[in-house]
Amino acid sequence: MLVVSIVAFIVRGLRIPYTAALVIVGLVLTLRSPLKFELTPELILGLFVPPLIFEAAFHLNFTELRRNLTSILTFAVPGVILTTCIVGGMLALSGIVNLQLAFLFGALISATDPLAVVATFRKLGIPNRLSVLVEGESLLNDGTAIVMFNIMLVVVLSGNFNLFTSLENFIQVAIGGVATGLILGGIVSFMIRQVDDYLIETTLTTVLAFGSYLLAEQFHFSGVLAVVAAGLTCANFGHQGMSPTTRIIISNFWEYVAFLVNSIVFLLIGLQINFSDLSQVLPGILWAILAVLIARVLVVYGLSWFINRFTPESIPIQWQHILSWSGLRGAISLAMALSLPAVLGQNRDLIQAMAYGVVLFSLIVQSTTMRFIIRWLHIISRSETQFDFEVYHARLTSLRLADQRIDRLHDEGLLSTHTWELLKHYASTQAEHLVTAVRGLLQADPALEEEELDKGWRELLRAQRSALLSLRRDGVIAQDVFERLATEVDAQLIAGSPSILDDGKSSTQYIEVAIPLDSQAVSKTLGVINLPRAAVVVLIRRGKETIIPHGDTLITPGDIVTILCERDSIPLVKTLL
Repeated sequence: MLVVSIVAFIVRGLRIPYTAALVIVGLVLTLRSPLKFELTPELILGLFVPPLIFEAAFHLNFTELRRNLTSILTFAVPGVILTTCIVGGMLALSGIVNLQLAFLFGALISATDPLAVVATFRKLGIPNRLSVLVEGESLLNDGTAIVMFNIMLVVVLSGNFNLFTSLENFIQVAIGGVATGLILGGIVSFMIRQVDDYLIETTLTTVLAFGSYLLAEQFHFSGVLAVVAAGLTCANFGHQGMSPTTRIIISNFWEYVAFLVNSIVFLLIGLQINFSDLSQVLPGILWAILAVLIARVLVVYGLSWFINRFTPESIPIQWQHILSWSGLRGAISLAMALSLPAVLGQNRDLIQAMAYGVVLFSLIVQSTTMRFIIRWLHIISRSETQFDFEVYHARLTSLRLADQRIDRLHDEGLLSTHTWELLKHYASTQAEHLVTAVRGLLQADPALEEEELDKGWRELLRAQRSALLSLRRDGVIAQDVFERLATEVDAQLIAGSPSILDDGKSSTQYIEVAIPLDSQAVSKTLGVINLPRAAVVVLIRRGKETIIPHGDTLITPGDIVTILCERDSIPLVKTLL
């Protein structure tokens, strides 16, 4: 845990995915002093998999998941089966392993783990639906992959394969797992509604995560699908019976557990890898990487074509590029590789080495280049208003820090009063201009203003909660008073920022309208357009030129027109322009 904490601290300021850094640290530790340890398959799958799956299911937006369920299921079920077949077929043709072992490897490597890229998604602010597609696919295909892996493992160990029997087992195991998770999730959700104690409720979710997995496995069902169903049920039904404080505590608890388990798994990856062993099977690793990349491309573009043609859920081509490259392999694939029985002998070592190679490539190459690819494809679109706001806000923040610095220099006697007064006057004048500019930009973009308000509102509430904790610790307020006030603050945190944008303000606001080629206002003067009296054109940006408008100013395609108008007049103004 000390290593995990140090790595997490170091990579905070770097553009290196945390999981990739952990693997590299594990490799370095192994090179300096090789560590030998053996974990049983039951311990790996029973200890590491449930918390990872439950946390992902518990935090997934169920509304967005339901809205994109067709696409997600298409990638998670047929996609996993196709990936297994393509990877297995290519490896079998290469002669690296026999057909049965090739399909076993294809099954264990078909589970995607987008942890590193999802962190990048959140930092860059990509479209929410794209993030849900990546996370939802990973959540559901984990269950499908493990079911496929168990079926193929039985085939390898027994030497017999029957398509109809395997299909029957697949359906039985999947349905049984989902049913187990739904039943246990419903029971625990009911119990959570009956109590109001965050310690008991947190314990119940922990029991649900591990209990659903173990019970499903006991009946030879899919433990992973049981955990998925249990997590989604608890998040959407049990969540309603939790107090605001409990929701925050449980959410933070599972976020920490997932962080810890992921850290241990990826550190174990680095500790388990032996470079000398990898070099001996380098052709097999290269074939595995190539097969996985080709399979991912064929599955994403092929199934996206099917989704776009036969369902209402369209996936843009740029998103398909991101989906192809974001199909990283990680903790679940490694857990399955580590769980291979020793009876496989040298084939076990070969498959594990190939899995390590694919995961290393995913973490070191794919995850580190994801930021560049997202920007290159222009997945994130920032308006000019947002860019200008960041510029002015950064200038204002740096100016305030500089102002504090010269105050300290003056107080310490290192700056004369005369010079300090001149600098203070300059800083104050510049700050006034910047504050006005920032306010105008926020008013011109209501969405940006709302985002800023929400951020400030949450920081305000967190400061209140911190003050309440200090008061309780110092004995100023009793425990029952703290709990009542903390619950009020937590409820406000969950509810989000209040609707205070219009309170005490004028009904006017700034808007920006980009003039398209087919606008009816093109080649007309402002006087001819006949905007409503409640609308005033403040300025027009034409390329790098800023125009102060008059009645005879012509409107041209591509102009960005800034208008101050009554809120009720906004639809009419946009129609005229």
